[in-house]
Amino acid sequence: MGIALKASDLYYKYAKDVEKRHEPKFRGKPDPHPFNRDDIYEVIPMLEAVMDALGSSDGRVLHLAEEVMVVEMPRFIATREQVFDCLVETVRDRLGLETPDRAQGEGR
Repeated sequence: MGIALKASDLYYKYAKDVEKRHEPKFRGKPDPHPFNRDDIYEVIPMLEAVMDALGSSDGRVLHLAEEVMVVEMPRFIATREQVFDCLVETVRDRLGLETPDRAQGEGR
């Protein structure tokens, strides 16, 4: 299933790398390909995957993930997999959500 985002759902505006538009985008881990955080065709599939991982369709959560990606995420986080992990972990932390690993560890 999964959440489907449109450019109009996003807070920031992004350029379009039309030449690379039809190249494969993030579909899940592992994915060592570089992530272009300035290309709408890369940003939308990434944020869709992040929102799916968070189990949310809340626009506030989307905008928080986007804010982390655009403003806070260091540039050395460069691969799609690294970006995905960073966004999911940071947003979960900010929202006080349990990570799957933490939830399993507490029951011991």
